Amino acid sequence: MKIVIAGATGFIGRSLVRQLSARGDAVVVLSRSGHVPPGIFPGTVRTVRWDGKRQGAWSTELDGADAVVNLAGESIGGARWTVERKELLIRSRVDPTNALVQACLAAARPPSVFLNASAVGYYHHEGDSPVTEDEPAGTGFLCEVARQWESAARGVESRGVRLVIPRIGVVIGAGGGALQRMLLPFRLFLGGPLGPGTQWFPWVHVDDVVGAMIFMLDRTSLAGPVNVVAPEPVTMAGFATQLGEVLHRPSWLHVPAFVLRVILGEMAVLILGGRPVVPAKLMGSGYGFRRPRLDGALKDAV
Repeated sequence: MKIVIAGATGFIGRSLVRQLSARGDAVVVLSRSGHVPPGIFPGTVRTVRWDGKRQGAWSTELDGADAVVNLAGESIGGARWTVERKELLIRSRVDPTNALVQACLAAARPPSVFLNASAVGYYHHEGDSPVTEDEPAGTGFLCEVARQWESAARGVESRGVRLVIPRIGVVIGAGGGALQRMLLPFRLFLGGPLGPGTQWFPWVHVDDVVGAMIFMLDRTSLAGPVNVVAPEPVTMAGFATQLGEVLHRPSWLHVPAFVLRVILGEMAVLILGGRPVVPAKLMGSGYGFRRPRLDGALKDAV
């Protein structure tokens, strides 16, 4: 397959490119600089320059391609949510998506499948009832980011392109993801639950994010939103306890919710919100999780 990928230099993208290349796919990476540092991708990967906003010479890469994967977007937890930061978080997702959709619509032979990343932040953040892909959108900034991102991708469906929207949970893995920010306190014997601990923590190992995406590319029956989370839900307290056990450290220091709200402001919802999201479509389609259990996932990640 010829697969065009935007946002390939991120934690998920790097792993996805390597695995697609390893199985023999021809991968084209769209890059704003037109090049990436040596050693990030295999030598067979081509890099094409784009600005993530407008049509250009890069658009021809989508004509005749088999698939497009869009992972472009600023880190949602990279900085405090000011008005300007919020606008950047939305535009960094919507603008590249619009550009890719327009290139698909203009192509004589549009791609067969378009994978457009999203997040479990699409759903309402509080509650204990299981969340499948049929759950409606919630309210609040996280939900709005995901809703606009997904809405921008819908345009490809008018050309008969199969649109798949992986709604990704909190990604953990070696060398990146949310876990890296949690390791230092635990290693200093200062680890523990963040917030009340009763909130759900919809985690997934990066190996399963990539594995699920490749599964979606190949499984033509999959379309629409697909929850990409581990099959065993866990609370924040349960996650902290298992992380402490893997690191052979205590998990005793409880950080109150009000402290997180003072430090993080509105962004605290990333930690204090959470639902037991279920990967219903993946399990129903026969995807075999590579790291379904938290203890094994954490041992690999640390």
